[in-house]
Amino acid sequence: MQQAAGVLASGRDPVSIRVTAGGPEITNQSTDAMPARRVENGRGLILMGLGMFLFAAVDTIAKFLTSDLHPFQIVWTRQLGLFVGALFLLALHGRHLFLTAHPKLQLIRGLVAALSAAAFIFAIRHVPLADAVAVSFVAPFLVTLMAALILREPVGWRRWFAVVLGFVGSMIILRPGMGVVHPAAMLVVVAAFFFACRQVISRAIAARDGTGTTILYTAMTAVFVLSVPLPWVWVTPSGSEFLLLVGLALLAGLAEVCVIRALELGLAVAVAPVHYTLIIWASLYGWLVFGQFPDAWTWAGTAIIMATGMYTLRREYLATRRESYR
Repeated sequence: MQQAAGVLASGRDPVSIRVTAGGPEITNQSTDAMPARRVENGRGLILMGLGMFLFAAVDTIAKFLTSDLHPFQIVWTRQLGLFVGALFLLALHGRHLFLTAHPKLQLIRGLVAALSAAAFIFAIRHVPLADAVAVSFVAPFLVTLMAALILREPVGWRRWFAVVLGFVGSMIILRPGMGVVHPAAMLVVVAAFFFACRQVISRAIAARDGTGTTILYTAMTAVFVLSVPLPWVWVTPSGSEFLLLVGLALLAGLAEVCVIRALELGLAVAVAPVHYTLIIWASLYGWLVFGQFPDAWTWAGTAIIMATGMYTLRREYLATRRESYR
């Protein structure tokens, strides 16, 4: 879904790498472009931060609504917001957005996106919001693991060590067998697994399918899949619940746009770590709305995951930089 654009700086000339529908384009830029790059990175940071703030608000609304509405109904509404945004893209760019070089992978991506969102909403029905968000941070490590096994991407021992540490951090949060965290927290791990599948598929199709095409297919597939159980779980929302559902759909769509635009403007290694601010907003919302606040063990596990996650991002940046000069 996400189209990445960035500038990787060398000792002399920066190299711009932009992933487009036709494949990666690499061009040299003069050092005069560096101030502009810093401005774009700054804008990307702001947009990514706003996106995380909005996603935390969406998750808070979703958790609040699970007391009366079925998670499938909530997830369907959220994906419906993305679908409306996809229709808007279709109106702007025309029917060529339907053209894809990977129809099967696009449909599978939409399916796993729906399953990931559904598993997470089912989980936060029982699990404190901040705990669920903290566990979801294992997704980047799963992406590394799956990219190595499926896409055959080279992964050095340092990144494998980071994956192991990330797993240790998640176990500190979950503390399996101790009865501290609700068993539904394992659904967050399932959600993270499906999210990782989505990201790996995104890497596989990014060279030939554009962002708009991927958004369109993901939205269509997710809404269709989630519509299947909807008649059996539908509960007519009250007036206030209807307004919250509309707000959830709108905020989710706006958050997606902010993240996509942030990755288009800024270097991924610069803006991606802002994803971890999600735990701050989730903790704040969880405390203000539900009176729940993470314990010391959760913060310790989260710190380990965040540190290893940022280390992994740094390693990916350095690897990309070396590849660009071969």
